[in-house]
Amino acid sequence: MSSDVIAKMINKDGIQILINLNGYTKGARNEIFAMQPAPIQVSYMGFPGTTGADYIDYLVTDEFVSPLRYAHIYSEKLVHLPHCYFVNDYKQKNRDVLDPHCQHKRSDYGLPEDKFIFACFNQLYKMDPEIFNTWCNILKRVPNSALWLLRFPAAGETRLRAYAAAQGVQPEQIIFTGVAMKHEHIRRSALADLCLDTPLCNAHTTGTDVLWAGLPMVTLPLEKMATRVAGSLCLATGLGEEMIVNSMKEYEERAVSLALNSLKLQALTNKLKAARLTCPLFDTARWVRNLERSYFKMWNLYCSGQQPQHFKVTENDFDFPYNR
Repeated sequence: MSSDVIAKMINKDGIQILINLNGYTKGARNEIFAMQPAPIQVSYMGFPGTTGADYIDYLVTDEFVSPLRYAHIYSEKLVHLPHCYFVNDYKQKNRDVLDPHCQHKRSDYGLPEDKFIFACFNQLYKMDPEIFNTWCNILKRVPNSALWLLRFPAAGETRLRAYAAAQGVQPEQIIFTGVAMKHEHIRRSALADLCLDTPLCNAHTTGTDVLWAGLPMVTLPLEKMATRVAGSLCLATGLGEEMIVNSMKEYEERAVSLALNSLKLQALTNKLKAARLTCPLFDTARWVRNLERSYFKMWNLYCSGQQPQHFKVTENDFDFPYNR
């Protein structure tokens, strides 16, 4: 169906709030939004950054991912949800991950039983030389350790192995496996000991995957939205201070410290696993209520003749009702 036909249908149906879930990603239909078929148009989820488009009124985000001090780099008005803006439904679809009797073994995937395994399951394009050099330093400082990566894509394996070798990393310290189906991927993530995030473009879905699997991570937030998502995920577990660092040097030291202090890492892992059923990150119903609160606020501003504006959603039913 052509974009102009879709835009006319949206307008005829009286859609009040139109959500753009793609932004500048595959499958986007931004031309529909450019025709402004709805009075309120919102960017959410698919594109972690500003659209730079004057026809998008709001960006649904949170205070950590898009602090007001960085509002000048966004064309949209910022809607801050109370907790992490990134929604998931693991509690409904992947509860078996919580069952200790249904866990995979490292041998199921050819992973070494005797090594400390760092892991990064992000697509390889999210890496840059600085973070990979840091990973190499970590591997050289932690005895009997390895880094588990995905062939995502497979073409990257040869180059990354060669690069690591040039940095003095032993061949057996770099482990590649294929990309798995979602359910299996989440379950096998728990076989690693610590997840290492990519600062320039964070783990988003993959970050939520590992946290639901009970795997702690180390993440370094920068300024842009895509660099701060993993930090927001960690904060929404209630354990952000133990997983968020402020510099690349601290990133390396935190990873090494956790790897060399098994009691400290086990305590963090246990706290993360215990938080999964109670923390805001995995409370889908709570997230939905808060998103609905934001929609009512947007609509009330519009109906009162006010221009779009930054606002923070609270879980106060009087100030931010989520139903009529």
